[in-house]
Amino acid sequence: MDILFSALLAATPSPSVDPANTFYSPGTIGFLAVFAMAAGAIGLIFDMVRRVRRVRYRAEIESRLDAEDAQAGEQTGGENAAKAAPVAKKVPAKKPSAPSKPARPAPPAKPKRD
Repeated sequence: MDILFSALLAATPSPSVDPANTFYSPGTIGFLAVFAMAAGAIGLIFDMVRRVRRVRYRAEIESRLDAEDAQAGEQTGGENAAKAAPVAKKVPAKKPSAPSKPARPAPPAKPKRD
């Protein structure tokens, strides 16, 4: 049986494939996967820009309102300052403080190269 099997293997030539003629491609599935990743990344970038812009505009408006309040306080000065109602400022809620991090250890010494 072994002789017949080895004779059969010897009789069938293995196909030789020229590496220069082979074409490797990810195909349609690979294209769709890369396209979906690129579209997702672009969507995340647009969302992040929108959120950063919103935070910046809120900070600008808050600073303008604070400047207007300060200017109104200066204009009322003197006798009217005592009569003016105190302006309640928004106090942001304090976040619970996290436990302090321990000091970082010194980095290991670099090995000497000869």
